[in-house]
Amino acid sequence: MTAPKLWKVVPAVLACCVFGLAYGKLPQLNDEQKARAAEAKAKADEAAKKDADALGKSQDRAADNYKRAKTVKTSTTGPVKKP
Repeated sequence: MTAPKLWKVVPAVLACCVFGLAYGKLPQLNDEQKARAAEAKAKADEAAKKDADALGKSQDRAADNYKRAKTVKTSTTGPVKKP
């Protein structure tokens, strides 16, 4: 076998292996695994909801602090008098 012929065969074999791996399918889930997956999804959804609520509360606190600091700053300086 000559070297150029070998270099034509190697990519073809690799392509076939990659295609075979990509074409393979995972086995179907049984009822117990489906139930566990549904539970995990429900827990993840609940955690995401709690995180979103906490984020909203912290954003509201940050906005209130910003507004409070802005009103305090403007009220203490008072109006500017022109000479």
